Amino acid sequence: MESKNPVFSRTRQQSAGWGAPTPTPGQLQNMYDSPSYAPPVRPAFRTMTLDDVVVRGFMTLGTLVVGAAAAWYFKVPTGVAVASAIVALVLGLVASFKQSVNPALILGYALFEGVFLGAISRVFEMYIPGIVIQAVLGTALAFGAVLTVYALRIVRVTPKLVKFVVAAGIAALALVLVNLVVGIFNDGGLGLRTDSPLGWGFSLLMILLGCFFLLLDFDSIEQGVREGAPEKFAWQCAFGLTLSLVWIYLEVLRFISYFTNSD
Repeated sequence: MESKNPVFSRTRQQSAGWGAPTPTPGQLQNMYDSPSYAPPVRPAFRTMTLDDVVVRGFMTLGTLVVGAAAAWYFKVPTGVAVASAIVALVLGLVASFKQSVNPALILGYALFEGVFLGAISRVFEMYIPGIVIQAVLGTALAFGAVLTVYALRIVRVTPKLVKFVVAAGIAALALVLVNLVVGIFNDGGLGLRTDSPLGWGFSLLMILLGCFFLLLDFDSIEQGVREGAPEKFAWQCAFGLTLSLVWIYLEVLRFISYFTNSD
């Protein structure tokens, strides 16, 4: 009658492991060697946030403004302004093609670009009082308009649009270079930078192209935040924004000069 005793039956089931196969010595050793708690895996880097881009953007633009203010206040000579423009061009090309996130490189570009902008802005202001503040307000207005267009998804950034904007940018820079070369032999070059309907139209196209580059910058920032880009990528985003804003500012400055210069 022992086999019908529930206590005896339960004891036999427990001793038999409730019908489970008896683990082998190797399995027991693996169970013994395995950790009792495995901490969650953390990413090897902190991902970028929108705040990171804002902070880096203020640092980059702040450096540019400081350089511009110093050049304006100390009235840097033309030679220094040209040398600063060349250095800024070299640093900008390196940062662009290498997709650099080096803060020293990007802040260095902003500083030298600021010196050049301060010097050239002072020259414009000497002949056309009030033009600099108009150009700054125009650039701020363009920034706000593009940000609104992007936020409302009025214009969507697609791979096709990116290719078109990049191709248009390369073509525009090539035209500017050809215009400079032709200008050595013919006064006014191709007429792209003259106070004429052709010059006005080209400046408007350049401003519009700068706004499209700003649109690509916003899309790059959003993608970086969404896809978990490293925190240091915020420096490249700040550099792109600064580059586009400098482009727009210079073109707005030139465009306004066409209609306010009486000479």
